[in-house]
Amino acid sequence: MSERNGDVYEAPTPMRLLRIGLHSQGEAIAMMRSDCQVCRSEGLHARARVEIESGGRRVTARLLPVDGTVLNLHEIALSEDAWARLGATEGAEAIVLPASAAGSMSLVRRKLYGGHLEETDFVSILRDVQAGRLSDIQISAFLSASAALPLDDSETIALTRAMVAVGERLKWDVPRVMDKHCVGGLPDNRTTPIVVAIVAACGLVIPKTSSRAITSPAGTADMMETLAPVDLDLPAIRRVVEAEGGCVVWGGAVRLSPTDDAFVRIEREIDIDAESQLIASVLSKKVAAGSTHVVIDIPVGPTAKMRTAESARALAGRLLMVGTALDLDVACLLTDGSQPVGRGIGPAPEARDVLSVLRRDFGAPQDLAERALALAATLLETGGVAAPGTGSDLARAVLSDGRAWAKFAAICEAQGGLRDPPEAVQSHEVVSTAAGSVAAIDNRKLARLAKLAGAPGNLAAGLTLAVRVGDTVVKGQPLFRLHAGSAGEIAYALEYATVAPAITIAG
Repeated sequence: MSERNGDVYEAPTPMRLLRIGLHSQGEAIAMMRSDCQVCRSEGLHARARVEIESGGRRVTARLLPVDGTVLNLHEIALSEDAWARLGATEGAEAIVLPASAAGSMSLVRRKLYGGHLEETDFVSILRDVQAGRLSDIQISAFLSASAALPLDDSETIALTRAMVAVGERLKWDVPRVMDKHCVGGLPDNRTTPIVVAIVAACGLVIPKTSSRAITSPAGTADMMETLAPVDLDLPAIRRVVEAEGGCVVWGGAVRLSPTDDAFVRIEREIDIDAESQLIASVLSKKVAAGSTHVVIDIPVGPTAKMRTAESARALAGRLLMVGTALDLDVACLLTDGSQPVGRGIGPAPEARDVLSVLRRDFGAPQDLAERALALAATLLETGGVAAPGTGSDLARAVLSDGRAWAKFAAICEAQGGLRDPPEAVQSHEVVSTAAGSVAAIDNRKLARLAKLAGAPGNLAAGLTLAVRVGDTVVKGQPLFRLHAGSAGEIAYALEYATVAPAITIAG
């Protein structure tokens, strides 16, 4: 006999856990035969939510019934996400039960009908998201309501606080902890390692937790992984920061804002990018990381996330407002988002750009260096190690005399060892079909090309730009070089490049 919610009933039939390597992009999925005893007796159906218990742990997953040719009657197959959350062991026994209804759906419905939500309401919703009690459809209802009926300032502050409350938090025994962020939408722009190196070399603390790519060809964590380990736990992060003053690690390993990945994944699917969600996502991670001062890069351009200076200024104003409410000192820089920053797009190509700037190589991308210097200068001044107006000179000196490179190398060694970024097996040069000048570069199309070449799954994949807006080119001159793991991926990317040219040449 078993007990559930106070009721005693006959124990469910145990099922045998099976791992099938199903990658579901963050969603926990369970597969069982539709004619098995559990499905029949519990009345389970496709898309039902089920709870799976094994070894004292529990996960909520979406059910996919299958026919008898795939699984045996007493087997349950789990997606990789469900397997990891359950801490499952191949062949172990598990009990399957219908999942309890998510209590927070009443709050989601309140928002759908224009109601106002408080911090405790958001915490309830986020805890259900974190536990897997809300399906992707239910989460999309919440996100759609928040976009169609935008969160007001008090709700945005409440959501940000709630996102901090449901995750882990870091604390540092120093008065000022620095951080930086870019709102995205611009390929390459990999300023983070350069900024961290400069700021840490000047004696400030900057424990940078970064994300992996979700919609882009590389996140900072993907790029950094080509140079050093990034999957550090909390004790390891603390050890690195105490030794070197900074780190560049994957934030997902420490669950600083665990519901954010689910939100971003679904926002991508339904093509929604609500401003309040963006603000809460960015600032909750900064607060959870223990930061006190953050500089935020907001690129502005026709194919960047922020299309106009007006919209960028409005976003900056709300970031400052919410930051103030959470005792976070926020500075925003509006930057040029008309074209990629640097030359590489993809983890390894971007890493090579970073190394060339830090090593002061001849021909290093100066636009990447200058943007990193501007961001670092702001942090040096707000961090109190440079007087107002002198941060730029200090940042430039630290980069020029090699202190930044020495600090970055030391951080990499502390994280597990500095290594060279991998080289792609295949490459192909794309050339101009006409003479003229480069009139425009489409950030989104270039990012799509890099992903079609295999980035970021293949850390060596992506592309390297050979031109910038305003350059004069002749017919046959290289525009960019694709990097991939196979000739097939090159061909796949070239097909897209033919029908959707990313670089406009004006005669």
